[in-house]
Amino acid sequence: MPSFQYIAKDRFGSNTAGVIEAASESEAVEALHAKELIIVSVEQAKKKPARQFSRSGKKVKLDDLVVFSRQLATMIDTGIPVVQSLGILGEQIENPSLRVVVANVKQNIEAGMSFSDALAKHPQVFSDLFINMTRAGETSGMLDEVLDRLASYLEKAAALTRKVKSSLVYPAVVVSMALLITAVLLIKVVPTFKGIFDVLGGTLPLPTLILIGISDFLRHYFLFGVILLVIAGFLFRRYINTEKGRYKFDDFTLKMAVLGPLSRKVAVAKFARTFATLVRSGVAILNALEIVAKTSGNKVVEKAVLDSRAAVREGEPIAKPLLKSGVFPPMVCRMIGIGEQTGQLEKMLSKIADFYDEQVDAAVSALTSMIEPMVIAFLGIVIGGIVIALFMPIFKITELVGR
Repeated sequence: MPSFQYIAKDRFGSNTAGVIEAASESEAVEALHAKELIIVSVEQAKKKPARQFSRSGKKVKLDDLVVFSRQLATMIDTGIPVVQSLGILGEQIENPSLRVVVANVKQNIEAGMSFSDALAKHPQVFSDLFINMTRAGETSGMLDEVLDRLASYLEKAAALTRKVKSSLVYPAVVVSMALLITAVLLIKVVPTFKGIFDVLGGTLPLPTLILIGISDFLRHYFLFGVILLVIAGFLFRRYINTEKGRYKFDDFTLKMAVLGPLSRKVAVAKFARTFATLVRSGVAILNALEIVAKTSGNKVVEKAVLDSRAAVREGEPIAKPLLKSGVFPPMVCRMIGIGEQTGQLEKMLSKIADFYDEQVDAAVSALTSMIEPMVIAFLGIVIGGIVIALFMPIFKITELVGR
């Protein structure tokens, strides 16, 4: 949508200037009239070349946004204007990408934009959740409180993500090492023993023959197999990047035997925490549900929330369509229903989020303790099987040498 620069006077006669987005110049004029502004001039803004974030290409991390939100909230709370606060923060932000973004936001505010509209110019850094919460904070006059609340939410969201990732790092590393060791044994060690067996002659045990067959296959087709794996990985990535593929993949993760319950608990915790934060900040329910759906990170959850939003628009309570979706546990839906009836929706959502955060902790601990013996058993069976298959003929070496 094109942007239009304008100069106008408000009802008190003060000059004001800024930028407004509209489909045409006439719509921009109507929008300014709706704001009770007397237009001096309106012209389409010239397009500027896309600005690079930074020469280092460093991304803006969630921790950077947490610090930025917390510091900005503190400055605004002490009475420092937003523009001046952004100027101070821009000088001390270490992340070069975020520093460029903050400087650009400051320039847009000085040109007449609101803080939330200036943030919306950078969707790659500030999510819909961040933008809508700051807009609600501006409207209610509690921007400092909302920013502080936003920082707390981002901290908890980051902690939840770290818990899940940390539970998968150990088994992933161990399994990778086991596969690497197995490949080295099959490609490098087994052929050496095969040469010894060929010199000695005789009939080899069936396990040894199977092992040598696998080794020969890997040595001759290893590169071809790697290429096939790369192609399969590329095609799988392309498939899950489609709407249908992502939905099926997310549905599969929720139904998996081991990781499924953990994925569901994480999704419910994130839904409740995000929804509670938005409601507490004064965002309208329909807008809040739309934001929660977009930031859920799971297409199945997103569809369930959007369907609930459509039902709420028709006059239904939130809990009923959520329960009908089958994605959210009945206890969660009942607590949301009680919160709606008693006018304490935000409080109930916060309790749900806290409860499921604890459930995620317990699930992560249980998953780690369960995976560890499974990995050890895998190592013992695979590597132990290779060693036994290799040494079975050794017991007959004396007999073979004697012939």
